[in-house]
Amino acid sequence: MGNLVRFGVSLEKKLLDQFDASIRRKGYTNRSEALRDLVRADLVVREWDKGEDVVGVIMLVFDHHHRELQNKITDLQHRHLSAIISTQHVHLDYNNCLEVIILKGKAGQVRRLADLLQAQRGIKHCSLNMSTTGRSIA
Repeated sequence: MGNLVRFGVSLEKKLLDQFDASIRRKGYTNRSEALRDLVRADLVVREWDKGEDVVGVIMLVFDHHHRELQNKITDLQHRHLSAIISTQHVHLDYNNCLEVIILKGKAGQVRRLADLLQAQRGIKHCSLNMSTTGRSIA
C-alpha cells in the first residue's frame, strides 16, 4: 500500500446510516475499505469514458431456437475478434443458452459489440460488466 492519507467526510446522519447498513450487508469491516472501492469504481468508469484499453464481460441469455440467432452472434464475434479473449457457451435448458464473452480492447469497441449483441432479436438479456486493465488504478 502507498502513503495513507486521512481525511474527514461530513454526511447527513440518515445518509451515513444508509451507507453503514449497505457496507455491512456487503461484508465490509470498515468505511475506509468501502470508500476505496467506491473511488476505484469511479476511476474505472472514467477510464472507460476516456476510451482507454479496458476489460469487460458480456453476458447473453437467449433463445437458441430463434432463427439464425446463433449465427448472428457468432458473426458479430468474428467481426470483433481482436477484442475477444474467450467465450463460453452454456445450455441452460431446452430453450435457453448463456454465452459469456470476455474482452480486452478499446472501450468503444467493447461497448459497440455489447450494443450490437443486445439489439439482436431473440436476446432475452444482455449485460456488460466493465473493468480495467488496472494500469491507472492503485
